[in-house]
Amino acid sequence: MKRNYSPFVALMLIVLLLGACGPTPTPEQVVVTKEVVVTQVVEVPAEVGEKKVVEFWMDEPEEPRVKIYEELAAKFMAAHPGIDVRIVAIEEAGQAQRIATALAANRLPDIVRMGVQDAATFAADGLLDFDAATAVIEKVGKDDFRSGPLAMVTDPATGKFNSVPYDGWLQAIWYRTDVFSDAGLEAPLSWDAINAACDKLPGTGNMLYALGLGTNPGENYGHQLFEQVAISNNAWPIDENGNVTMNTPEMIAALKFYTDLQRCAIPGPQHWLGARQAYELDQSGMLIYSTYIMDDLVDGSDNEDGTFTDLAVADLASNTGFAPNMQGPEGSASFGQLAVLGIMKDADPEAQLVAEYFMKEGYQDILALSPWGKIPVLKSAVGDWKTLSPYFEKYPPETLEQIANGYDVMQRWLFRPDYDATERAVVGDIEGRLLIPTAISNIALEGSMTPETAAAWLQEQVEALLAERQ
Repeated sequence: MKRNYSPFVALMLIVLLLGACGPTPTPEQVVVTKEVVVTQVVEVPAEVGEKKVVEFWMDEPEEPRVKIYEELAAKFMAAHPGIDVRIVAIEEAGQAQRIATALAANRLPDIVRMGVQDAATFAADGLLDFDAATAVIEKVGKDDFRSGPLAMVTDPATGKFNSVPYDGWLQAIWYRTDVFSDAGLEAPLSWDAINAACDKLPGTGNMLYALGLGTNPGENYGHQLFEQVAISNNAWPIDENGNVTMNTPEMIAALKFYTDLQRCAIPGPQHWLGARQAYELDQSGMLIYSTYIMDDLVDGSDNEDGTFTDLAVADLASNTGFAPNMQGPEGSASFGQLAVLGIMKDADPEAQLVAEYFMKEGYQDILALSPWGKIPVLKSAVGDWKTLSPYFEKYPPETLEQIANGYDVMQRWLFRPDYDATERAVVGDIEGRLLIPTAISNIALEGSMTPETAAAWLQEQVEALLAERQ
């Protein structure tokens, strides 16, 4: 910027500026007379503008993971000094409430790592920037993304992407191949085989139970398990005509099959921790869990209370089979989860640069946090991903291939192609409000509902959710 000053002010400015910069060189003569007014032009450096702040919420609050995100943010900022990336760790369970609070205060973050079901809900509520997400996908390379994850985030009405696919996991029944073989049992790939194992395993060797079943009404583990059961019987929450279908014969049969497994399961309200511990301690022969379990089956696992569970079985990983696909009376299903990067409405364009960086330069660093639970969505990343963990060597090559290709077979209520944005939001609400775990608990533990009355209750609840959004 250039400004004009009177000679005397100009002289004072020159002296002050030169004095502030160290030794003062011999100044040029400035001549001032009564007859002549000299105008001195002084160069004033422009003020440095404030940095653009990009607030990045990530739902992986464990300290080692937060550290990696922050290190990547620091590398990005070194290359982009005009952008300040702030990593904010939040609990997955409290994400919706945090977003609601931020919205009320008009302080939404710029990027949020979230589950794809939350992206569906936030998209329906108008909180996501479809154009920004689509632009990032195009910059990263649309053809490099696996088709499954892209289909999961495609807005049915516009064809744009509501968020950027990031990573995910595949759910499976992990089972003791040695015990199943000794007991003459088939792999638990179907309702019939699962039922046979349920009746045979308790009392076999050290086993007290056949499995740990998700029955805690306050935790969505039961929802994840049940959804795979439901899809394997062609049971969906909404039909192709937009009608709620939570009380169909297929849904009732799924509720009955699932809750009947309580006869051979760990008693009391259970979630993933109890199920994992029982399997690691040789107390159960089946574990329904995501691929996140792979390292725990080699080393044992940390518990929420700070204790550690040692493995009771040598070479547990090599004695564990992998059954990701479930065959039901009316179909088959594989279940998994996709994490996405949602770019929130009104985010500055710089947020796209940050998301692109975490999808490209920083991607393998994120996958390396827990490769067994972070299946890459980019085809180009699979080769390096397979080298990220020595735990992969403990499992058969075919298991790793099934995991790497999990997105090709992964199914969710949310991904039904004929659902519109409102219907997808309702499916997200079903999980978010823990309707399925509540119904399961009422049937299997409380005895206050039958599969039929639970289905009727679910029908009423989901009809009300749909009415709220229409």
